[in-house]
Formats: sequence, structure tokens, C-alpha cells
Amino acid sequence: MFATLRRLYATIPEAAAAARTASTPRAVRLRRARKGLDVEPLQSDATPEGLTPSDFARYQRALAKGELLQSDGRTLSEAEWLERLDGKRSRVRGVREVVREDGEKESEVVGQKVYLPNVIFKMVRNHTPAGQPYNPYEATFRVPQSVTKTDIRSYLLAVYGVQTTYIRTDNYQSPLRKGRGRPVSTIADRTYKRAVVGLVEPFYYPQAEEDMSASERAERRKWLEQTLLVGKRERDMAEYFLRHTRSVDGKGWKWRTGTTASRGNILRLIAERRSEREQAIADVKSRIREDRQTVVPDAA
Repeated sequence: MFATLRRLYATIPEAAAAARTASTPRAVRLRRARKGLDVEPLQSDATPEGLTPSDFARYQRALAKGELLQSDGRTLSEAEWLERLDGKRSRVRGVREVVREDGEKESEVVGQKVYLPNVIFKMVRNHTPAGQPYNPYEATFRVPQSVTKTDIRSYLLAVYGVQTTYIRTDNYQSPLRKGRGRPVSTIADRTYKRAVVGLVEPFYYPQAEEDMSASERAERRKWLEQTLLVGKRERDMAEYFLRHTRSVDGKGWKWRTGTTASRGNILRLIAERRSEREQAIADVKSRIREDRQTVVPDAA
């Protein structure tokens, strides 16, 4: 069995608490805002004891029902109630302790093992708004839509030994695509379930450009362009559009790269246009002079 690593919700770092608040579903945030419970970005909405607004509401309901009254007449405090709740959340499910004949205790698995199908857990970078730091207490995965939160929690714990505090999921539907003479279809890799997982221990995404110096960032982008051809499709498309705007069929035109906008070419084009303009003026003057010479003898 895996060792039980437990961290109380009241003792999680500030960054983890802020990440938990920021990843709250939009409908829940709007409902809390109507009640005046909204907070500023990068801040946590937990109480000093560590209770979230939902946990605090549950505590108030249990207190009003008298469910927190102990046998000695004492009422559980918020911190004690949260510790019990966190212990229930972090318990190892599917295992019970049995006593052997010699009096020793051992763990026995209840039920049967469940094997996940051939699925892929794709880890991506967290969504970080502009001007805000990357939060290492969250991890974002793209999983098939058939995978549940319990599957994600069990998979991360059994395979990687990663403890999770919360999991938020939302479904992304692929846009419809219809070709000429073809039925409507979807894009396979655009339909997935996004899972935002809260972590007990921080995890920093490898090779983050935010943590690199200017020279390292330039070298990495150069390596991406040369090795993985990042940005090549956009450059080819821009060149294609430029080529077809210069001619009807895109033929008979050559891209001369940097020499096109050189000073010598610009001066040469200006000189050619000036000579053409002066030649046109000279032709008009010569025609006017010839017309005058032919009109004067006729009048005489």
C-alpha cells in the first residue's frame, strides 16, 4: 500500500489556496459574488481556519442542526471540523484492516482491481492570465471524456504517487467541420475533457520560457523553429497570399527577400518613374508644338 501523505486544507500554501479559488467553476463564482463573497485575483476566499465558502456553509448547517455537539457537551470548532473532514477526504478507499490469528494487523483490499482502458493523459501548461505568475500548485490534463474524477485521482496516485486536493473538470466539444460533398464531422483531438488538478507538492513545468533569460529564450525559439518547424505554416501562408496579390496566377513573380527594400533599389525605382514622367511631359509638349505649327500656315 502507498504511504498516506496528508496535508490539512488549513495548512496549504497561499499559492495553492489562491489556485483553488481561481479554479472554482464560473457559476459558483457568480453565486458567491451575488452574496458578496467575491475576492480579488490571486487571493483566497478561505477563512482564517482554512474553510472555503462551501465548507463554511456546511459547518454552519451542521452547527444549527446540533450535529457538532460531542458527548462531553463541547462543540467542534471550525479547525477541528475541518481536520475531520480532511481526514475523510484523504482516506485510502477500498482497504480495510484485518487481524490475523497471531494478532498482527494487515491491510486487505476490498473488491477487485479496476484497469483503465487504453487512454492517454496529456499534460499541458496551466492557463495563466497576462501579468500573473505561473501557479505550481495546479496541473492541467487533457483526458478522454469517459474518464471520471475518481479515475484521475486513482491514476495519479497509483502510477505516479501524486496526491491531489481537488479536481475540476470541463468538457470541450469539437467544432463541426463540413467539406464539399462530405457529411458533417468533428475534429478528433478537439473533443476532450480538461482536468485541473490541485497538487499537494508544487510542480514546475519543465523548460518554461518565463524562467529563462533573454539569450536562452532566443536559443529555444530558434531550436523550435529549426527542429519542429514552429511558425513555418504561418510564414508559408503569408508568402502564398503575397505571391497571389502580386499576380493573377502567382506565376512570373519572384520574391527577392531582403534586397527588395534596399536603398539602391528604392532610388532606382524613383529614378525610373521620374524619367517616365519627364518623357511623358516631353511627348505632350512636342505634340502641342507640332499642332501649333500646322495651325498657323492654314490660317495664313
